[in-house]
Amino acid sequence: MSEEKLVQYCSPTLAGIKTGSLFSCKYENGNIMREYFRSYNRRLRSKGIRLLPLQYRNGRALVYVYRPSMLSLDMSNAETCEILRSLGYSTEMPERCITHLMKRLSECKDFPHEIGLFLGYPPEDVRGFILNKAGGYKCVGCWKVYGNAEKAKILFEKYRKCTDIYTEQLALGKSVEILVASESSFMN
Repeated sequence: MSEEKLVQYCSPTLAGIKTGSLFSCKYENGNIMREYFRSYNRRLRSKGIRLLPLQYRNGRALVYVYRPSMLSLDMSNAETCEILRSLGYSTEMPERCITHLMKRLSECKDFPHEIGLFLGYPPEDVRGFILNKAGGYKCVGCWKVYGNAEKAKILFEKYRKCTDIYTEQLALGKSVEILVASESSFMN
């Protein structure tokens, strides 16, 4: 798992403008992959970032990169809690929600669409996606939008610009540790 992959898929999360990001990467040795996670978590924990393998399957790891403080804030939203409770989640602790999501990933035949709530997607869009079976959306970008399309388009552009800037800075030799925004810079 490379810094390039982290920047390519997770820049908005690293910058503190998005709760979480998700990507899949190949691995050959589970022990080496787990050491990558430990190493990144040691290096980025002080900046408020966590990396977590949600699933290992067929030589690929599904990687969740997130900001626990932002996830806690998202999980305090009433509509988010309502959606998660309707799917069997206990919403008192975000960590338990992540554990339940991992269980659903391993047990569900289909991808659990509530995962958008763990990535910072608006609850109305996650609910719309679930209820409309992915059809009838207003626009599409990082996710399918059922609510405020104009607000979403602005956010999609913000995420794109962030990724462009982070990619450029990484190519100029800056490390991920340098690029990651500390929590204090955006949580005030």
